[in-house]
Amino acid sequence: MTVERADLSAVAEDGRASLFEGEPRTVHLSLSADERIPEHTHPDREILFHVLEGEIDLDLDGETHSLEAGEIARFSGEREISPSAATDARALVVLANGEEA
Repeated sequence: MTVERADLSAVAEDGRASLFEGEPRTVHLSLSADERIPEHTHPDREILFHVLEGEIDLDLDGETHSLEAGEIARFSGEREISPSAATDARALVVLANGEEA
């Protein structure tokens, strides 16, 4: 099996970078303090949201979950998500196929 590697410093201008091709989709998210991603969903996905640095307020269906560096949240991609940065922050987001194997 091949080992794939990614560089977390490779972030696009919008603060997001897909790290690998294919499944599971893996995104590096970088937000400045007070920056917010508009509400959206990821149907048919399970989400792992791991805060690497800083603090992020993760709004899920209107309920806010404050996460600090080192904390991980897991939730259904069917939920309305809108992360906002309480401080400059980075997160690793894994969007796994929600279908059972």
